[in-house]
Amino acid sequence: MKNIFFLFLLLCSCYISGQTIESLKNQTTWQNFKYDIGSIGGGIGHAFSRPAHWKGKEWLNFAGIATGTAILTLGDDEIDNWTDGIRNDISNDLLEFGGHYARPEGNYGLSSAVYFTGLFIKNEKLRRTGVLMIASTITGGFLQQLSIRILNRARPLTGESANNFDLKFFEKAEGYDSFFSGHTVLSFANAYAIGKQFNNPWVKAGIYTVGMIPGFTRIIISKHWFSDVVFGTVMSILIVESIDKYLDSRYEQKYNENNKKVHWDLTFAPGRIGVKLNFN
Repeated sequence: MKNIFFLFLLLCSCYISGQTIESLKNQTTWQNFKYDIGSIGGGIGHAFSRPAHWKGKEWLNFAGIATGTAILTLGDDEIDNWTDGIRNDISNDLLEFGGHYARPEGNYGLSSAVYFTGLFIKNEKLRRTGVLMIASTITGGFLQQLSIRILNRARPLTGESANNFDLKFFEKAEGYDSFFSGHTVLSFANAYAIGKQFNNPWVKAGIYTVGMIPGFTRIIISKHWFSDVVFGTVMSILIVESIDKYLDSRYEQKYNENNKKVHWDLTFAPGRIGVKLNFN
């Protein structure tokens, strides 16, 4: 399974390389490296500073995300009970892949490989992709660590309910670090960043599916609730989109010349409340 995945990534890298135009040749590798480090830092700062620029609609959308997540928690216990019945039917290879790929060393190993390949072959698009992946996962990882230390939500494997929180801010409690899923935010941020470069919806779907495997396996082994994984996925998308917009001002290469827009629409109807996400 892992060999197939890395072969797939290699093919994706070759495809990305073939799509790019000739990069600027006036810059040395060291100059490009320093510029890219600045882009990573700038991207992280841009993502963290966005709430300061939010207006009414953005805050309404944030409230919608929070409300939608709260609604999802109502079904967390039932979904966890359902996974008990299918756990033995899930391939060990799939569970192992989900666990290893989404660990920090696996994620940063992948993003570093993408970046340094682009750096040394002087491929700006591949460099930018690596920068986007690194900046996004650092941002997402920091926010996830902050969230679990503030909320201290019980993991399913503790035997507690999905709505059990140990609100001792910044005090680590064993088994109380569930919300939100770090494996999900790391793996899906990388997958979403890679998928943005392709127009073909089937290619995108394949990449996103691989990126969602870690979140799925975390639910199966009772390390996270369903709402932890959904929120981690949403956070990945928002972080990548925010940083990618910033990188538009730093790099000549654009992804498929698409406008990078995420549309959040709140839906209110009799007996229904929801949040709809549309993205390119």
